[in-house]
Amino acid sequence: MTTALPLASPTCCTPPRAAVDTEEAQRVARVFKALGDPTRVLLLSTVTAAAEGEACVCDLTEPVGLSQPTVSHHLKILVDAGLLSRTQRGRWSYYAPVPGAFDRLADTLRELA
Repeated sequence: MTTALPLASPTCCTPPRAAVDTEEAQRVARVFKALGDPTRVLLLSTVTAAAEGEACVCDLTEPVGLSQPTVSHHLKILVDAGLLSRTQRGRWSYYAPVPGAFDRLADTLRELA
């Protein structure tokens, strides 16, 4: 003889809440998308390692072996993701790490864990 199990109440559980809101999730996804390309990771690493705290786009083409327009495109994605800042000096663009960007990303990742 089989005994029927009672049905669970529709309010038995509290739905889980995300550790981040939708806006933060989109920001983090944009950062990871930017870092999903090895060229951009190399460029970011090169800029953050620059002795002067910044690097000119003219000095970033050789390390990645790409043309200046292609490097500029990759750098724009890193700027849009909030990892680098850009300043214009004459015809050249200089890139520097955004202060606190890596710490904010690390804090968000810890919230997700």
